[in-house]
Amino acid sequence: MSSYAKPIDHLIEALSKLPGIGKKTASRLAFHILRSNLSEAQALARAILDVKEKIRLCSICFNLTDEDPCWICQDEQRVREVLCVVEGPNDLIAIENTGVFKGRYHVLHGTISPLEGVGPENLKIKELMERFQREKISEVILATNPTVEGETTALYLTDLIRPLSIKVTRIAYGIPMGSEIEYSDGMTLTKALEGRREI
Repeated sequence: MSSYAKPIDHLIEALSKLPGIGKKTASRLAFHILRSNLSEAQALARAILDVKEKIRLCSICFNLTDEDPCWICQDEQRVREVLCVVEGPNDLIAIENTGVFKGRYHVLHGTISPLEGVGPENLKIKELMERFQREKISEVILATNPTVEGETTALYLTDLIRPLSIKVTRIAYGIPMGSEIEYSDGMTLTKALEGRREI
């Protein structure tokens, strides 16, 4: 039985459900929130609710956004013929933060992983293929992670895209095998984009 008051217990339990947060860290966070003033706690609660209520997927690229289409898809200065395909929104942000890529994106929201029951139908692949019918794309950069699942997804997409006479490139392996794009530094991502190759 806990010696904390029920509201504190509930907060600790809720925080410990977050990834990478154990009971001890959840307890420290709960007491930090408890010590903060009411306006700080309300701001945190509002920020969480805003994310749940206002964030949705862009109807074009499937990035997370609070307006549709997202700011990248609205940007007329971007190279419209080059499309960078990424696994998730964090990968898009990591590439965007390099300042090197000036094209547009398509977010798959995962990779093909038969062991986890994730097939092509669970990703935004059908929507990607529909974009090729609507938009004039000359190059697709496959920027999936250099993992088994990322490679499987890249090969699957290559087989789908190549017959459409669209150039398919893969980001270079400046990113170590087994690592993830969102955790790569800007210089590594810059070199990976610059050194991409046709597949």
